[in-house]
Amino acid sequence: MLPMIVDFIYKEGDWSIFLISALITAVTGGGLMLLGRGAKGLRHREGFAIVSFGWTLIGIAGALPFVLSGVIPSFTDAVFESISGFTTTGSTIMTNIEGVCEAHHGIIFWRALIQWLGGMGIVVFALAILPLLGVGGMQLFRAESPGPNTEKLTPRIKETARLLWVVYLLITIAEVIMLMAVGRMGLFDSLCHSFTTMATGGFSTLDSSVGGFGSAAVEWIIILFMFIAGVNFSLHYLAVSGKPQRYWQDDEFRFYFKMLVISSAMIIAVLIPSGFFSNISDAVRGSIFQVVSICTTTGYGSSDYMLWPPFTHAILLFLMGIGGCAGSTGGGIKMMRVLLILKHGHAEMKKLLHPRAVYSIWFNKRSIPQSLMTNVLGFFLLFMLVFVAGILVLTLTGNDIVTAVGATAATLGNIGPGLGMVGPTCNFAFMSGGEKWFLTFLMLVGRLEIYTFLILLLPATWRRM
Repeated sequence: MLPMIVDFIYKEGDWSIFLISALITAVTGGGLMLLGRGAKGLRHREGFAIVSFGWTLIGIAGALPFVLSGVIPSFTDAVFESISGFTTTGSTIMTNIEGVCEAHHGIIFWRALIQWLGGMGIVVFALAILPLLGVGGMQLFRAESPGPNTEKLTPRIKETARLLWVVYLLITIAEVIMLMAVGRMGLFDSLCHSFTTMATGGFSTLDSSVGGFGSAAVEWIIILFMFIAGVNFSLHYLAVSGKPQRYWQDDEFRFYFKMLVISSAMIIAVLIPSGFFSNISDAVRGSIFQVVSICTTTGYGSSDYMLWPPFTHAILLFLMGIGGCAGSTGGGIKMMRVLLILKHGHAEMKKLLHPRAVYSIWFNKRSIPQSLMTNVLGFFLLFMLVFVAGILVLTLTGNDIVTAVGATAATLGNIGPGLGMVGPTCNFAFMSGGEKWFLTFLMLVGRLEIYTFLILLLPATWRRM
């Protein structure tokens, strides 16, 4: 309905496309709801299936306006763009975004809106659903977030979602106001970029992304809100509840902040003497922007980092894998897991020196049980196996190794741009239909925390019990 309103304002005639799409999804959803009446309580495997199939079906439904409007006539391309939006990946096949925007403001608004909706969907998923399912170490949120417990599942999830939506909406409105106040963006551009910033999605209204506005103020504002979006939203909730000190008390937040500072400093130290930027202030801003954009998996571009020295590519590739904080809209492995793995490695090294000593791994002043640590290590192993498999598949189809690594990292980590032929000034339009479906699969696997999607491939999941 919202893109219909945008289309009425600009009088571009796409309103019927959104009405038809709305009717198709309403009838389909209503039919499924009627079929599901009287269903028994959910078990874990139904939970995994609902999340995985639900996200896939939503992505297909989101492709309807693209196909029906003729903006993306290919069903494969439309599903790729839609799932890239809902999973907040930001990889695109659109080659003339500004041209499309001139004639189809409603479609470009829809493209930004699906990222915003997907971003909050992911936060609710991470803070309310995953702790219940016990996926990838997310049980840590039981004590920290306003999330569910097994005794009061439905009311607690509803309350969690409501509170998170309020926080999410307030921060989005704040960014819209600040971007408009600078004077470089109108309401439409400010809304679209605020939607995709808070979702750490990265879809822009310009082919040249944020750098196309040529405004240092716009870039600093977006840096701030990308940083906010990469933080665990349970901390934002606690801050709004009168506990802002919880930010720095959180181990993951401190690790996240230090990682961004160190990475930015290293890239600045390389870029200043390289002469890529004309002055130091541009080098500092460009470095920080790209580090925050890649680490939070937003994927905006302020300059073409593929022209930077190779050392910077290594740092950015490292950040692509790590991603933002757990419970944020960011993708990747997540800071929490990386921190726990580092703590585990440190404990194992100490055991080599003192074999009889007993060492505990602590996170936010709580001892981490071994079962949880095993879960995190298993997640990391699966993530790396899928990452390597993705590279092998893309090189098998004829892509060079840099493009294969970049495309796999960009989609599995939900980043958007990658390296090589899918760098910040390129897109995924040149890839074959089979490659696009494979990368769409990687987007879903990465966004749904590996376990949630891959568990459906196990035969045991489908056996009657």
